[in-house]
Amino acid sequence: MSHRLVFQMNPVCRKAALIHIANFVLFCSKIAVLTMHNHFLTAMDELDQNLIGLLRQNARMNVADLAYKLKVSRGTVTNRIRKLEDSQVILGYTAKLRPESEPSSIRAWMEVLVEGNQTRLVIASLLGEPGVSALHDTNGRWDLLAEIEASSMTELSQILERIRLIKGIRSTETNIHLTSYR
Repeated sequence: MSHRLVFQMNPVCRKAALIHIANFVLFCSKIAVLTMHNHFLTAMDELDQNLIGLLRQNARMNVADLAYKLKVSRGTVTNRIRKLEDSQVILGYTAKLRPESEPSSIRAWMEVLVEGNQTRLVIASLLGEPGVSALHDTNGRWDLLAEIEASSMTELSQILERIRLIKGIRSTETNIHLTSYR
């Protein structure tokens, strides 16, 4: 539909045509963004992987130290970090605590068996559960492994109860963390 044709229509048809054109343009721009996002995810090179590895070891490492270890310029490191953040490869930074630094915290692992093809729904629900500190996809008998943190046995029980009510979960098995040796 040409630009002239749209404005020669009656007002009602013109409005509908403009809405369709706007929706089409919006749809195309979303596809372009998704394509760029997916391209970057698959286009990560060895430098990106090494940078992520260093940030996993110490997310507070400064750009100069990262550049020195990677044997690249500080500008390269800054640009790579920005691209990884913009494409949502890096979602944020966090602090790792020694387990014994939180003596009142109860930690547990819950193995989850998902019903049919409900995995995405279950993952979305578990990621929204405040008691789940980490979630892992796994192989073997269980589909997912959820790491759970609670301040008391009562809170742990409430978390487990909420998780077991999530639609798409067939069964679960929970193990409480007692001690770590390494």
